[in-house]
Amino acid sequence: MSAARLYNAEVLGLATALAAFPLTDDLPLRGAARSALCGSSLEIGLAVDAAGRIAGAGLKVHACAIGQAAAAIFAQAAIGRARAELVQTEARLREWLVSPDAPRPDWPGLETIAPARAYPARHGAIMLAWQAALEALP
Repeated sequence: MSAARLYNAEVLGLATALAAFPLTDDLPLRGAARSALCGSSLEIGLAVDAAGRIAGAGLKVHACAIGQAAAAIFAQAAIGRARAELVQTEARLREWLVSPDAPRPDWPGLETIAPARAYPARHGAIMLAWQAALEALP
């Protein structure tokens, strides 16, 4: 698979979309994750509503364009999600990345980074936002 297919305009556009989710001081719940394989890292700040659902998210991402795109995909659909949904999605995402027969998790936008499934070195970067969010949420 060519790098052009992996790093297409849609992926690069998502990477720049992270600017809409700055990590600000008004997001009290904090988490971080790092990929041991590639060294990518992500810090997340979250706010939750009275029901414990995500009400706000901000990210600081040091990753390749695939990791940045995955973080943007997370952030764009995180509002209104509960911890249990993130646990379920994180497990399904992990399975989807390694198993060719696994169904894509029910999270909008993941089809954009589907070509990265063929690049195991990118899997850790893809998982960062979900891992950091689970660390941040009580």
